[in-house]
Amino acid sequence: MIKAKALTLCLAMLANASVVVSAQAMTVSAQPPIAYKQRQGALTETEMEMAKIAWRYFQNNYQPETGLVNAVDGYPSTTMWDTASYMAALVAAHQFNFIDKQTFDSRLTKLIATLNNLVLFRNELPNKVYHTKTAEKVNYANKAGEIGFSALDLGRMLIWLRILKENYPEHANAIDSVVLRWDFSNVVDKCGTMFGAMLNADKKTVYVQEGRLGYEEYAAKGFQLWHVPTCLSTRPEPFAVMPMYCINVPYDTRDPRELNQHNYVVSESYVLDGVEFGWDVVGDMHSADNVFTDKIMENFAHRVYQVQENRYKEAGIITARSEHQLDKAPYFVYDTVYTDGYPWNTITDSGKYVPELAAVSLKAALGMWVLWDTPYTDLLANHIWHQYVPEKGYYEGVYENGKGPIKAFTANNNGIMLESLLYKAKGKLLTMNKATKPVVSLWEKTIADSYNGENTKKNRPQICDTALTNLKPLTEKKTWFFWPQKSTNAPIRAIKPLNNECTVQKTCSVCQEKAPVTVPAWSSCH
Repeated sequence: MIKAKALTLCLAMLANASVVVSAQAMTVSAQPPIAYKQRQGALTETEMEMAKIAWRYFQNNYQPETGLVNAVDGYPSTTMWDTASYMAALVAAHQFNFIDKQTFDSRLTKLIATLNNLVLFRNELPNKVYHTKTAEKVNYANKAGEIGFSALDLGRMLIWLRILKENYPEHANAIDSVVLRWDFSNVVDKCGTMFGAMLNADKKTVYVQEGRLGYEEYAAKGFQLWHVPTCLSTRPEPFAVMPMYCINVPYDTRDPRELNQHNYVVSESYVLDGVEFGWDVVGDMHSADNVFTDKIMENFAHRVYQVQENRYKEAGIITARSEHQLDKAPYFVYDTVYTDGYPWNTITDSGKYVPELAAVSLKAALGMWVLWDTPYTDLLANHIWHQYVPEKGYYEGVYENGKGPIKAFTANNNGIMLESLLYKAKGKLLTMNKATKPVVSLWEKTIADSYNGENTKKNRPQICDTALTNLKPLTEKKTWFFWPQKSTNAPIRAIKPLNNECTVQKTCSVCQEKAPVTVPAWSSCH
């Protein structure tokens, strides 16, 4: 195994004791990382121009027939993950006044209508890929057919459906209708493990555990926002740390050879959790933007950031790693901090080592810039500001080897860049609606209805009827969110049992949600 060379001087660290994280406890065996400030405030002229250029991608790739947007420039195909990135871009465009409310409503209405009419994979959940002009199920070659569903993609979609629902309640019923079509029977099991679906050689459906450290916890929050318990997916175990440039970097210890999934460590999932949730646990609707209640995601995010800064300081390589598209074969790589036993490993989906394709990811660089206010992220920003074509949007990345930009344009890259800039301007993106009175949504009313046979058929989560009548407001910046009072016996999240009674789901014997998580020392140096 390759061992990274340690820095001669280690970073100063803040002293702190163990912390309690909502339903989790985190025991830290050494000091946590430096607490950097986030960049917040009105966008400068340069930053606003950057947002306008990123939005141009979505103007160019919008399909008026369906309201969908191409995931890659000029290619009429998309995924649920990329569609969520378009939702983020659409919100940013409206908040930045690039489009007026009428245009925003028109675009969103068309998109939600399409999502409400998608032909689902095996009548369960959205297919992995759809044609953007026709909204037909397609395979990766964009030919008619179906190939399964991705729990990670759906988790991100659920996050953005909830953000839209809370900030634009006039669209709430239509959004709820999208999720009410979904069948949750096979995507999350009783212990809260997330599963994706694929077809084997005989075209039979195979359900496989999906997600690795960082991405799995992030996507699980999407399901939690819709009351689906995700105990095992939310907890970080099993994980270990790899010492790299004076930082103990956390990685998923599940064997990629057994599960046919790389245990990659990249920036994107931690950036998205920071920008969208403010590294808060689901249900925290009142803490300030600079208070982080998901201590595990926050701690791991700092480590993934800091090791990249340290690599630059020690090796002189500007680093902001995330998986990314390419403008040539193999067209996609996992460009990682660590994966499959090796640091700074850049691999194809099949595991082929392609170090010449390592790059500074623009979405990772800008996300790091807004979440960590440091001289290093200023360097990153200066490195990427002008990596664009005015008429097309921002490039995917800049090769580490000095061979220039990756001349590919994607919805995910430009969408994450837009939501990162929106975070700088507005703070964390999951904020609650502005209603002054308690409002019980169509989704909540439906899953609380014990006489609705579709709840059992589609294995929807269920909250008790009493939870809807015992609501109290939690205020944040004069906004409102409504949640069951702790004084009632009504569960916040519960799976509907087979006897059709509304009771709290029995704790999974495999996953103890409140058990403490021991996190190794932050630094491998003294």
